[in-house]
Amino acid sequence: MAHIKSLCVYCGSRPGRNSHFKKIARTFGEILAAEKIRLVYGGGNVGLMGVIANTVMKCGGKVTGIIPHHLDEEESGWKEATDFFVVDNMHERKRMMFDHSDAFVALPGSIGTLDETIEVITWKQLGLHNKPIIIVNMDKYWDPFLALIDNFIREEFTSAETLNLFHVVKTVEDVVPLIKKLPEIDQVTKNTLI
Repeated sequence: MAHIKSLCVYCGSRPGRNSHFKKIARTFGEILAAEKIRLVYGGGNVGLMGVIANTVMKCGGKVTGIIPHHLDEEESGWKEATDFFVVDNMHERKRMMFDHSDAFVALPGSIGTLDETIEVITWKQLGLHNKPIIIVNMDKYWDPFLALIDNFIREEFTSAETLNLFHVVKTVEDVVPLIKKLPEIDQVTKNTLI
């Protein structure tokens, strides 16, 4: 696959109780900057979101932050990002994050992170895009989600093919090497939803 130019990261607007997650977010920010991959994220300066965005910028990388008006104050919208957009609503934010990204990565987070991750997986299942989606299952954080998918399959609400819609890795260090091994993205669906 050609070297991707931008990567959307879904992660928590809180740091969480596990200090390891904050450290991993910082490490991933360093990796993105070193690989010259632009970070696309939810625009906040709090939690893991703030950690990764600040790290990318401090390491000389580029960041695109996208935040809806109603969260700009609450999540301390980070205007120091390379590009910072304030949009009208969550739907516009998610669509813009999609359009600006060549791939997606889910780090630990809450229901917002889960919502965003499930949405891009669903869009891929519907054939609306074929961009890589990677879940970083550090410290087995995503095990309950993966068990839920297994239950969907077991109960025959979906097929085992669902597991081919995304990749699971254990560390952030595994993300870029995995993406580089994947097939080229179909240019028809690379940047916009059908």
